Amino acid sequence: MDQNALFFFNEKPEALPLYRAFEERLLSELEGVVIQVQKTQITLKNRRVFGAVSFLPARRAKDRPTPYITITLGLNRREGSLRIDQASEPYPGRWIHHLVIGSAEEIDSELMAWVREAYNFAAAKR
Repeated sequence: MDQNALFFFNEKPEALPLYRAFEERLLSELEGVVIQVQKTQITLKNRRVFGAVSFLPARRAKDRPTPYITITLGLNRREGSLRIDQASEPYPGRWIHHLVIGSAEEIDSELMAWVREAYNFAAAKR
């Protein structure tokens, strides 16, 4: 993890262990992932952007865990799981999904299957 990522969590250091757990699993399961820290999100790329980590309030405040991170993934379909906090179709055939993660246990095989699907979807685009 680089200094920029650490700085990203400067305001919410309690969420850093969640991100570390996610990043570790992400980098161990997928090759060629580029992590780009920006002001409001940490962007995940291969050839194209396939996801992001942020503090987007995708769930009502009273229902959000403390700490939390929001993982955003782009898929070619709408995922109907109850774990998805928000989903939208910004243009035909591209669905953006937001998941609020409050514990390392939520970074499980189901989540990583969606991450891999988003990764493959982005890689296949022209």
